[in-house]
Amino acid sequence: MSERHRGKTAVVTGGANGIGRGIVERLHADGANVVIADIDIASATSLAEVLGASVAAIETDVRDEAALTDCIAQAVDQFGNLDIMVNNAGYIMFSPVVETAADEWRRMMDVNINGIFLGMKAGAQQMIAQGKGGTIVNASSGGGRKGVPNFAHYCATKAAIIMMSQAAAGELAPHRIRVNCYTPGHVETPMMSGLLDKIAGAHGTTRDEAYQALEDEVPWGRWGKVEDVAAAVSWLACVDAEYITGQCIAMNGGQLPW
Repeated sequence: MSERHRGKTAVVTGGANGIGRGIVERLHADGANVVIADIDIASATSLAEVLGASVAAIETDVRDEAALTDCIAQAVDQFGNLDIMVNNAGYIMFSPVVETAADEWRRMMDVNINGIFLGMKAGAQQMIAQGKGGTIVNASSGGGRKGVPNFAHYCATKAAIIMMSQAAAGELAPHRIRVNCYTPGHVETPMMSGLLDKIAGAHGTTRDEAYQALEDEVPWGRWGKVEDVAAAVSWLACVDAEYITGQCIAMNGGQLPW
């Protein structure tokens, strides 16, 4: 679509499916070398094969600091540098507070908070060592700005990501490393599709009615698409956004306060 990222290398965690896949495809279309860092190595490899030689797949569990550090080292070995780190990996689960097991709470924290923090840390360390700056983009959610019933543990993680990103932006600015995050609203993904039956059940409606009710919350009049999020992330990572850091960019068709 453009050459805005020509000569740059991006690592995208959770890049094999959903929004992450859309980000990988968009960064690639905008000229970047892209590493898909995902625990689902089969899907990551399949996508890399479709996109070509400038895209690589590396099996990565974002809960494992050593795995993230090794992934970035491999990206640098193959493509020469790290310019863009997109910490997108995460997950969501319908779970009322009184039914949420302690182990499930800890897993949500481990993937959604620790995974983002460790990816941000590893990416920043590499960018500082290179001495040429860079950009880090972290995945939050509208649920990080507004509590959503039956998703308390998820909302807690996404709010934490906003604060981590703002704090890190101040620390890393002297190194010319920008840190921002993005908060999608209702986006059509396989993960979200899998939640519709649960949401419908909680409200005593059908799946189609639940879908429509969520769409009705959006002033723009439709659900978001992965392409909407990916286009904004690509722009946020480019030189045109050089003076933007410590910000949380909403992509939600006008939903407030999301």
